[in-house]
Amino acid sequence: MFDTLSGKFSDIFDKLRKRGALSEADVTEALREIRLALLDADVALPVVKDFVARVRERAVGSEVLRSVTPGQMVVKIVNDALIEALGGEPVPLNLIAVPPVPILMVGLQGSGKTTSSAKIALRLKSRERKKVLLASLDTQRPAAQLQLEQLAQKAGVTSLPIIPGQTPLQIAHRAMDIARRESYDVVILDTAGRLSIDLALMEEVKAIRAAVTPVETLLVVDAMTGQDAVTTATAFNEAVSITGIVMTRLDGDSRGGAALSMRSVTGAPIKLTGSGEKLDALDEFNPERIAGRILGMGDIVGLVEKAAANIDQEEAEKLAKKMAKGKFDLEDYAAQLKQISKLGSLSGIMGLLPGLGKFKSQIENANLDQTIFKRHVAIIGSMTLAERRAPDILKASRKKRIAAGAGVSVADVNKLLKQFDDMSTMMKRMNKAGGMQAMMSQMQAAMGQMKPGGRRPF
Repeated sequence: MFDTLSGKFSDIFDKLRKRGALSEADVTEALREIRLALLDADVALPVVKDFVARVRERAVGSEVLRSVTPGQMVVKIVNDALIEALGGEPVPLNLIAVPPVPILMVGLQGSGKTTSSAKIALRLKSRERKKVLLASLDTQRPAAQLQLEQLAQKAGVTSLPIIPGQTPLQIAHRAMDIARRESYDVVILDTAGRLSIDLALMEEVKAIRAAVTPVETLLVVDAMTGQDAVTTATAFNEAVSITGIVMTRLDGDSRGGAALSMRSVTGAPIKLTGSGEKLDALDEFNPERIAGRILGMGDIVGLVEKAAANIDQEEAEKLAKKMAKGKFDLEDYAAQLKQISKLGSLSGIMGLLPGLGKFKSQIENANLDQTIFKRHVAIIGSMTLAERRAPDILKASRKKRIAAGAGVSVADVNKLLKQFDDMSTMMKRMNKAGGMQAMMSQMQAAMGQMKPGGRRPF
């Protein structure tokens, strides 16, 4: 998400940075391009006008125009304005109430509401140690209640037993009654959706909200729907006063306008974001980090958190020690690939690294995630233990057998072995040159040369 907007902002700021000094006309032209970029990203017009006005007020001033690095100052101002537009600070789920705490999930059909309900349940169970009850109030969509029951099993939480014929209001009352008697901390009520906003849907949601008085009323919206998501948010907010937004499909090819418009249009913060079908693919919405990603500054904190949650620390340390000693075989290489794959796609990882977002499209076009990683793991999996630990024994007949077992060509096996050989050679050189510490020092020096003047982004 935000790739198009990020690319346009990057081009605008590259022009500003190249100028030694900025005139008011330069700033005005940059603001015009920013305005067009935001409109093209499907940001609501009132939000764009307010955003540009705020940036203009701060940017057209002697402090910026006479600055040693005026281009960087404008980037800083835009960054701050983006953070404000996105909500300023992260807003966590509100669980401060007498248990069981009711959370009402609302939204249109197809927005990812049911999956998001299960994701939140898993998050509360694993991170907050909460006892969660999931209840489907969707009597409109065939098998909706069964779907939530299956997702609850995957998340390891309880789902409300299905009683055919009950109305959504009866199901809500039953869920809250059971939760009180069985000492649940949180009850997540997944309401029915429609293909479009209609009177019947809103009346049903209003009745349920009045009956259970939820602490949180979360609207689930699909980021891919752009301005339609903003329209949906406005309608639900007017009907039931939403307290927060869960934005799904943030990993999709969307322009990002919905996320930038939501807070301003509804007054409700985006609290959580979903990016994928896996139940653990749910993140807290952090305006500062999202702004950094839009402006190509990456999200190192997000990457570290993702690594901490997904990578086996003991396995990673073991691999690092072997690499430092120059002892690294194909079995280790396969383990390393599996660890990296837990972080998500290569393009997604690059989007979190400062300055590398612009290369995401090249990675995606090369289709590395779907081909090379999986192919390498398959090839190594077709080898015997002896072959993985001593690749030198791999001659023509063995390569032919491995290729057939992995469903690839012998040329693919040779490419893997060549890449592994290059990696091993590099590690041996590192070891002779002083090991991992020397490499890190060289990388830091190189990074300093890459940045003009060795300055920080701002």
